[in-house]
Amino acid sequence: MNPNLTHLHPYPFQKMAGLFKNITPPDHLYPVSLSIGEPRHPTPSLITEAMIEHLHGLSRYPATRGSDSLRQSIADWLTRRFSLSTPVDAATQVLPVNGTREALFSLAHCIVDASKQAVVLMPNPFYQIYEGAALLAGAEPCYFNTPKDQGYLPDFSAVPESVWQRCQLLYLCSPGNPTGAVIDIDTLQWLLDMADRYDFILASDECYSEIYADESAPPPGMLTACEQAGRNGFERCIVLHSLSKRSNAPGLRSGFVAGDSRIIEHYFQYRTYHGCAMPPATQDASIAAWKDEAHVLENRKLYREKFVAVTDILAPVLDVSIPAGGFYLWPQLPVDDKTFARQLFAQQNVIVMPGSYLSRNTPQGNPGQRHARLALVAPPEECVDAATRIRHFIETL
Repeated sequence: MNPNLTHLHPYPFQKMAGLFKNITPPDHLYPVSLSIGEPRHPTPSLITEAMIEHLHGLSRYPATRGSDSLRQSIADWLTRRFSLSTPVDAATQVLPVNGTREALFSLAHCIVDASKQAVVLMPNPFYQIYEGAALLAGAEPCYFNTPKDQGYLPDFSAVPESVWQRCQLLYLCSPGNPTGAVIDIDTLQWLLDMADRYDFILASDECYSEIYADESAPPPGMLTACEQAGRNGFERCIVLHSLSKRSNAPGLRSGFVAGDSRIIEHYFQYRTYHGCAMPPATQDASIAAWKDEAHVLENRKLYREKFVAVTDILAPVLDVSIPAGGFYLWPQLPVDDKTFARQLFAQQNVIVMPGSYLSRNTPQGNPGQRHARLALVAPPEECVDAATRIRHFIETL
């Protein structure tokens, strides 16, 4: 067996099963889970109808590069969404993938040269796929904290020179999971300069980019930062996007990577062996999704309404605010996060994710401690009811 498997940490939900062991929540309260970031708004009919209409494509093998039409719809969406003056090249700068989770993981295996004591940098707290990808690629994961006193944003200047020298891949997540913080253009461009200086690749996980608080200020992306820096070839950069959150289609398993054509070509070569081409019907459903923005506007509206309703209930008892992006709340808690989650489940039958399960200890501390992740993915009435129960629980502490 691969010895690096022994370095993997238990997944957060596995830890939660142990945390809640032997607890029987009150049966008169129906369960509400705010722990899993699985969208529960209805999948738009335009996606399901396109999927059904094109099921005849099952009689042929799909191409690893995807269809020309799919890549062009993605390139057009990127160019529109990020206001790029030079259109993204669908032929060389786009590659469809079966959801960003799969791509975030396999990308490290394509990029990392483990023979050189490789380091993979990632935010802390973080999506655990980044860490698992680094470990199984034979690299050392290193964490940059995103604590409350920094607005939940990283201080990259605190990364030691010795780490930059060994860095081969840096994962970003903006808007952040779980913090919702958005990294600004100046910071993204500073990282571009560092990538040139130390010869590493930037992988920008932007799967929450289409859920944000201010309709007039969508979160900036890495491709915009590149273009404004005069890097129309997106050198050293890969961005990852998905239809799971944007279009409420997590079961479609559809996303893409885009950016530096040199990296895309190497990753394409990797994927031809990986055997992970997107099914034809999924490609056609994805085209329909990337071409339509009306359902995305409605999706953002629903999340905004839930954020306002829930924070109005919780703000008097919790240090909580509406994030710039994403669909999570990341409140600071009055007690230990594991104790909070366990007792909340026991008393109110509401499940939240302890923040320390999403982060690692560092010399500067664990930025997830005394925080919880609340995914506002449930229907509005369930989110409001859960918030009311959480407030009652805190008032009885």
